Amino acid sequence: MSISRRHFGLGLAALGLGACGGGLPTGGTSPVKSTGLPADLRPIPNAAYDAWVDAFKPRALAAGISQNTLNAAFRGTGYLPGVIKRDRNQTEFKRSLEDYLSIAASDERVGKGRAAFARHRSTLAALEQAYGVDAEIIAAIWGLESFFGERKGDVPVISATSTLAFDGRRGAFFEKQLIAALRILQRGDITPARMTGSWAGAMGHTQFIPTSYQAFAVDFTGDGKRDIWSEDPSDALASTAAYLARYGWTRGQAWGREITGNTSATGTVIQPQPGGPRFAVTGNFRAIKRYNNSDAYAIGVGHLADRIAGGGPLRTPFPPDANGLTKQDRIALQKGLTARGFDTGGADGVIGPNTEKAIRAYQQSRGLPLTGTPSQSLLLGL
Repeated sequence: MSISRRHFGLGLAALGLGACGGGLPTGGTSPVKSTGLPADLRPIPNAAYDAWVDAFKPRALAAGISQNTLNAAFRGTGYLPGVIKRDRNQTEFKRSLEDYLSIAASDERVGKGRAAFARHRSTLAALEQAYGVDAEIIAAIWGLESFFGERKGDVPVISATSTLAFDGRRGAFFEKQLIAALRILQRGDITPARMTGSWAGAMGHTQFIPTSYQAFAVDFTGDGKRDIWSEDPSDALASTAAYLARYGWTRGQAWGREITGNTSATGTVIQPQPGGPRFAVTGNFRAIKRYNNSDAYAIGVGHLADRIAGGGPLRTPFPPDANGLTKQDRIALQKGLTARGFDTGGADGVIGPNTEKAIRAYQQSRGLPLTGTPSQSLLLGL
C-alpha cells in the first residue's frame, strides 16, 4: 500500500509488509538511541542533501517556522539512504484476501487485541460515546497499524521526510509533510528526539502522517499535548475516532457482515476473492476505506473488530489457491519443511519469502528443480 493511496497511516509495519525500523540520532538534546537500527537508516554524509536543507530553511522560515525550531529539529539529523531504498522498492503487493486476513486477524493479533481492549476498555468506551465510532473498530485499526503499539517505528521523522523531499520523486508531498512536522514541533506536542515513525514519516500508535496529525490529532488526556507516541495510546486512539467521525462514520451502524447461504443482505454485497466469502457492507465500511483505500484493509479492520468482540472466524471457506492448495495444505507444508530442518519462520498458511526460501533449500537437498513454488507433490513428498 503506497502512501499516495493513504489519507492517514501506512498500516504496513503491523502486517509485516512495511519498513518501520529502529531509532537513530535526531535533533534535540536527547538523541534517539540507535541500537538495533539497520545501517542504512542511520545518517550518512551527503553534500547534495546538505545543500538542499540549506535551501529549504528559508522556505520554512517563510512558512512561519522559527529559527529555534529549525535549529532543534535538524540537530543530529541527516540523509537516510535506506529511506530512498524502501521508497524505490515499494510495490503494489497483491495478496489474496485469505492471506491478508491470515495476517490481519491471526490468532496472535486477536489475542493481543482482546488483551489490549481489556486494558483500555474505559478509554475506548469513552471514545465510542464521544465520537460514535465503535470501540472495537478503533482497537482494530490500532492493531493493524502498529500491532497495538508494539511497532510504531523509530525512524526520526525530520530525517525521513527531508530525505524524501530532497530525493524529489514525491518532493512536493514530502516537503509538505516536513513543514507539517516542523509545525508540530513548534507547537510543543513532541520533542525532536521523540518524533519518530515509519521510514515514510507515519507516526504513533495509529500511524498518522504529519498533515493528518495537524488536521485530526486530539489531546484526549488534557495535558496540553496531542501525544500519539506515548505509551498511553489515548490521544492516538481519540485521533483515530475523530478521523473516522469526520469521514462519515454513522453511530450504531455495523461495518458489514459475512453473508452465508441464502441469507438476505442489506447493503452493498462484495466478494473480493472469487469463490471466497461474500460481505454485505455499509457506509461505515466506506469510512474505514478513507483510512486506507483498500477493500481488504477495511474487511481486515471489520473482521478483527468482530474477533476482538468475541466473534469467531469467517464461516465460508476460501477456495484452493493457484497451486491447488488450501490454507490447511499450506500450513501442513510449512510444518513439514520446518520439521525437516528447512525453517519457514512459522506456519500461518501464507506463502512468503521465508517459505519460498525453505522450499528452494529443500528442493536443492533433493536434487529437484529450484522453483520455490509450493505444490501438492511437494507436500506429499514431505
